Formats: sequence, C-alpha cells, structure tokens
Amino acid sequence: MNYRPSSFRHLPEVVKNLLIINGLFFLATITLGRMGFDMYRFFGLHQFQSADFMPHQLVTHLFMHGNFTHLFFNMFALWMFGKVLENVWGAKKFLIYYMITGLGAAAIHLGVSQYQIFELANGIPEILELAKEGLYNRSNPNSLKLTQLIHTPTVGASGAVFGVLLAFGMLFPNALLYIYFAFPIKAKYFVIIYGLLELYAGISNNPADNVAHFAHLGGMIFGFLLIKYWRKSSNTFY
Repeated sequence: MNYRPSSFRHLPEVVKNLLIINGLFFLATITLGRMGFDMYRFFGLHQFQSADFMPHQLVTHLFMHGNFTHLFFNMFALWMFGKVLENVWGAKKFLIYYMITGLGAAAIHLGVSQYQIFELANGIPEILELAKEGLYNRSNPNSLKLTQLIHTPTVGASGAVFGVLLAFGMLFPNALLYIYFAFPIKAKYFVIIYGLLELYAGISNNPADNVAHFAHLGGMIFGFLLIKYWRKSSNTFY
C-alpha cells in the first residue's frame, strides 16, 4: 500500500470536526450539569447490568470526558497524530479507522468488565441483584466493588486515540517523538513501550486506578488488525 498524500493540512476536516464535537460535548456537560442534567448518565458507557445502559452509549461515550485535562491530552494527541493519518489516508478512511478502533476499545473494555463482574459476584446472585439496583451488602467485601463497577460510566476518546497512536507508529516507525519535548524516541518503540505499560497497569488492577487500560489496549489491537487487513486486501471500500 502506498501512502502519498495529495496535500497536507494542519487541521484536516475529520480531525477538526472531532475536536469541535468533543469540545461541544464537554461544554454541554458543564452547562447542563449546572441545570441538573447528568450527561454522564445518558451518554457515558454503562455496563449491561445497569438500568442506565443504552445502545447509543457505545458511540456517545467517545465524545465525553471526565475533566478538562482528560479532554486536553486526548485532543492534543488526536491533533498531533490524527492530522498526519488523515492527510495520508483521506477523510473517509481515517473516520472509519477512528470509529472502528473506538468501538473495538469499548468492546474489549466491556468484555473485561463483564469478566470482573462475574468474578466479583462469585456465584452469589443476591449481591449481583443488589448491585444492579445500586445497592451493596456490607458484609461482603466484593459487593461494593461490584456495585461501583456496574454503575460507574466509562467516558473518553482514549481508545480511539490509542488506535491513532498505533497507526502512526506502524506507518512512520522511525519518526522521532520527543518525550517532554526533550528526549527523542522512535515512534515504533514509543508505541511498544506505551502498550506494555498499559498492559501492566491493566493486569495490576489497582483499586485506586480509574483508567480503562484495557480499552486503550483494545483500540491498539483493533487498529493493528484493521491496518493489517487493509494492507492485505485489494478492496478499497473507503
């Protein structure tokens, strides 16, 4: 596959519109929150056992963020790496890639979370039923964790952004990235190290860590598989 952009734009259309949509969602979260409307409840991704789960959340959670720092770093990475990919691939292919990696990240996250839910329930249907109602059994140490897992929404574009980072590393493996604007590292090594750190953090399962590490890995996995498929396939459906 040959990557030859016809022109380079510092803010191509899809990346620009993704930045705008994410920004608007964040402003709406703050504004409507002050009016009593919980955006996280309706647009954040909930577990299937939660009464707040709705299918559209599989998409809408990609445009929600927990705070300004969360939004800023995701959007900065999207601009930094996404603009290069969109200029190389074109708008339609980049959007397809972004959405598939975002949805793939959500699928991996939900799969891991469902496994954790059934592990915490430990074959005791009573605490699972309590958790679904937002309640917990004080005598069972797993009950509170189970309730929190079911009812804590997941938000953020991080899964798709990690997919974008993976794609940049695969297309431009020897491009130099500067950590803290001072320490150079090739993109391929940066992606590998970052992926291993996410895997370690996910397996460690620190109770104080509220980052969806397996969603990040899911975005990278789906991105890797999609790029491999595109390279092998002669079909240009985008």
